[in-house]
Amino acid sequence: MKTETLQVPGASLYYEVRGSGPVLLMIPGGPMDADGFKGIAERLADTYTVVTYDCRGNSRSAMQGSPDDLTVGLFADDARRLLDAVSAGQADVLGSSGGGTYGLDLVARYPDRVRTLVAHEPPVSELLPDAARYHALNEQIAETYRSDGTFAAMQMFMQGVGFGNGGPPRPSEQDPEAATAAARMGANVELFAGRLIPVIGNYEPDLAALQRSSTRIVVGVGDESTPEQMVYRTAHELAERLGGQPVQFPGGHGGFGSHPDGFAATLREVLAEKTA
Repeated sequence: MKTETLQVPGASLYYEVRGSGPVLLMIPGGPMDADGFKGIAERLADTYTVVTYDCRGNSRSAMQGSPDDLTVGLFADDARRLLDAVSAGQADVLGSSGGGTYGLDLVARYPDRVRTLVAHEPPVSELLPDAARYHALNEQIAETYRSDGTFAAMQMFMQGVGFGNGGPPRPSEQDPEAATAAARMGANVELFAGRLIPVIGNYEPDLAALQRSSTRIVVGVGDESTPEQMVYRTAHELAERLGGQPVQFPGGHGGFGSHPDGFAATLREVLAEKTA
């Protein structure tokens, strides 16, 4: 594994490259950084050049300017610039949660750069029949952050989207390296609660652009996710709008971390279908 830094307008993106073969870019969501994909990246590096990174403002990807300037389109542009830096041809992309949302915007605006997008539980609640409820929730979370801080805002978020008081499984903290990564990602929660929840949650994908794109779009959903969880509902709604059904991946919203063997195997199968 080698580490690199890419200068983009307003930020410096930290990224990691493993393996060789066709490029597979993994876009993290929310407060997660490149380390969240470490398990599946290592398992897929025998077939792919796996590129993982920290989104701008998170962990090792410093940004200039105000968090108020952050948009889904800006994160999608970062992903496109990263693809341009590592490959001249098309790449496969895995986006998790908010990273799946960034991936949808990437495909809508730069379809020639992506061969297959796997959008795993993207929280595109604007597509739901009760979208107004989630839109209001996102704004309320941002207001709670301003008035009561990160902890209160995250409690409201977790309960509002159906994760209860828990949430996606966290990486193991049994060794120093994993503990360091968990602490580093934990420090990103303030940006997530204070700015990114409404930015990501209030985004409405351009379905017309996605439907006419030559990119193959696969929507993933965890086999342990439940209908009470907003991302379970959005995965099914998005897949239906695009004319299909979601593909089940092992685990829940963070299945790539809790079930790396099964998740990597399923992803390998899904990506291989493009040549079938």
